[in-house]
Amino acid sequence: MILTLVQDIMEVPAAEWDALAAEAGLYLSHQWLAAQQHDPTAQVRYALVHDDGRLIAAAPLYAVDTEPNALYRVHALIPDRTPVRTLLAGARRGYLNGPLLHPRLTPDRRHGALNALVKAASSLADVHKAQPWWLYVTDTAAAELANACGTKPVRLGEDARIPLPGTRFDDYLVGLPSKRRVAIRRERRAFVEAGYELRTLRLSECADPAGALLAQLQERHGHPADPSAMARLLRDQAEGMADSGTVLAAYTEDRMVAFSLFYRHADTVWLRATGYDYAQLRGAHEYFNLVYYLPIEYAYTHGATALHLGMESLRAKALRGAVTSPLWAIEGPGGADSPGRS
Repeated sequence: MILTLVQDIMEVPAAEWDALAAEAGLYLSHQWLAAQQHDPTAQVRYALVHDDGRLIAAAPLYAVDTEPNALYRVHALIPDRTPVRTLLAGARRGYLNGPLLHPRLTPDRRHGALNALVKAASSLADVHKAQPWWLYVTDTAAAELANACGTKPVRLGEDARIPLPGTRFDDYLVGLPSKRRVAIRRERRAFVEAGYELRTLRLSECADPAGALLAQLQERHGHPADPSAMARLLRDQAEGMADSGTVLAAYTEDRMVAFSLFYRHADTVWLRATGYDYAQLRGAHEYFNLVYYLPIEYAYTHGATALHLGMESLRAKALRGAVTSPLWAIEGPGGADSPGRS
């Protein structure tokens, strides 16, 4: 096996990378990582493991200079940690992570490839005087990765997705309790009766109004946000993702008052963002329609079999058919003499 580090994911053919990332989801896909790699708050390298000329394992590695997102600050997530520089291994955004390994490796080769990725993270952490961490690792990968790192997993939260059986919205409803089916039909009917004009847009067409609504959502949850900064973030995302996102937006009098943004990747629709002009809403269950019901309709129309919803608001998600699985933090070995313990 040969381990190399490269600076630009575009040096790796997308088909080769995505052959490893097919099961890992949107946030470890070649396109998503390419869109994130110019973020000035971290320096990124990509660890690649080849065997007989074939890519069999990979991981992005981020030496973080500043972390704007508190949910990616290790000292805010893990007990008894002080702020030190972090080397984040794997996805840095999206709260879903794991090492990328070819699905057809034998157990011995899989073990060797995983150890190579762990070694790459530790070696790069030494260079940057940082401590390596893998955050938001999926349940299926956590034990294997923790064993390779020689550390114990720390539970961070739960990831949620709604399986979508059959071919239409009614097939989704069949799997829910009767009272919940009645409630969902009522919420959908209220949204229709509210009289919004519903538009399907590209993100590049509506980044400014969507950014303003996203800022309102952030402020409502105690995170002051600049609308212009949120709009710029969405414009950058549209450019980086080749404008592949879908925006469902509710308008009143030609003004956007609510939206959701999602991406279709493999067989899943991935909810990415939502926002609201709370003073203009009509009490018509706008959130549930734009975050759950309309994306589910879109998923069925486009042949997807799941809606990925991510962390938080787990009770509301479970009531609407979501299944959850644990997410873990794994500390890597080495780094700057394993700093950070109080």
